[in-house]
Amino acid sequence: MEVRIYYEDTDAGGVVYHANYICYMERARTEFLRERGHSVKDLHEMGVIFPVVALEVNYRAPARLDDLLEVETQIAAVRNSSFVAAQQVKRKQDGKLLVEARVTLACVGPGMRARRLPPELKEFFDSLL
Repeated sequence: MEVRIYYEDTDAGGVVYHANYICYMERARTEFLRERGHSVKDLHEMGVIFPVVALEVNYRAPARLDDLLEVETQIAAVRNSSFVAAQQVKRKQDGKLLVEARVTLACVGPGMRARRLPPELKEFFDSLL
């Protein structure tokens, strides 16, 4: 997924504020699922919600105003009631790695109670490993 950096994305030092990368990665995970036939809205209607329960982020280099970024998402691990997304943010112009992250998402149902991944979603995530 591509992200253009606007003035509102930057901090007082003129670089992308660190927390904004987390927002970009959230959008990229949503689009990753949508492109593969699983909209977050439809999952919610099925009673499946994926909150982030762990996040490890490594900031390698800054992005700046007007940069065009590419946020890549891959499934790195699948468990019975969670999965891990590996994400990278690169500057599109030169391919430079700016940020990499491992994001663990739990499967919960209504009332935020933990639940197993539905079999069809487990198969889907397993197929992406």
